[in-house]
Amino acid sequence: MRLHDVCPSRPAVEPVMSAHFMAGQPWRFYRTLHRCGKHSAPLWAPARLWSSSSESPPLHTRALLFLTQRFYDVELLMGLNSELKRRTVQWKNSYNSYARQRLGMNIALAHFVLRLKGGFRYVGQDDWFRVDKRGKFSWDFLNHKNTPIEEVDLSHSLINFTGLQSLEGQQSLRTLSLRGCSQVDDWFLARLHIFQNSLEELNISDCPQITVGGLAALRNLRGLRYLDISSLPRISSPGLVVILLEEMLPQCHIVATGYDLSMFQDTVEDEKEIKEQGKTDNRTPGMQ
Repeated sequence: MRLHDVCPSRPAVEPVMSAHFMAGQPWRFYRTLHRCGKHSAPLWAPARLWSSSSESPPLHTRALLFLTQRFYDVELLMGLNSELKRRTVQWKNSYNSYARQRLGMNIALAHFVLRLKGGFRYVGQDDWFRVDKRGKFSWDFLNHKNTPIEEVDLSHSLINFTGLQSLEGQQSLRTLSLRGCSQVDDWFLARLHIFQNSLEELNISDCPQITVGGLAALRNLRGLRYLDISSLPRISSPGLVVILLEEMLPQCHIVATGYDLSMFQDTVEDEKEIKEQGKTDNRTPGMQ
């Protein structure tokens, strides 16, 4: 039994609901959802008849009917959840031009980091400003309007490519931690060139969207001294990536844990032996 066989008007409602939802009209979406629930009411009639009759249908038939009744409802709820997450990420990464103009870029960045439940430290200070377990934070950072920020920790936050706009102009930013950020991707890393003259330490470990293409964009960070690329699931050849980064950033210490590098170490040793043998052959006259 298929849902449109029992309720032919049900599938026609779905595009309308999706259109209202994507058009940013939640009140129409919920109103349509309410009407859609009325259409699904007749589907309960067979279940009530079976429950009142002496013989009930087999278990798999009842399970199939239950899934049929709830398929579109679950699909709509999942779509609503995904849209709410997308809007949350968009809101948290929005650029606050009013705060930047009225309070300065340092205060605007401080509030942006705390809104993402991160932490930061001002230049010349040892104390960090962070949110507590309830997500609350102290407003004492407002007393440091003219003090630049030196270290920023946004680990496991929702920062994305758009949120980098709030960090622009921070010429004193020396340390940036993005460990476990699900929205950090290759485009994000490509835009880090705005910190090429200041950034010295970068942690992008456990970021699920980063690929080799994004790591190659880090060649612009000539002042980088420490880079953590541990446990990146989309890196298929971590050993080769480490060598590539060491050649691009010879002054930088590369940390790459969470990978199986045993097979790659044998390949590197074989390549070294081949290179050394080639040098020996070139030094020996009369070799063919």
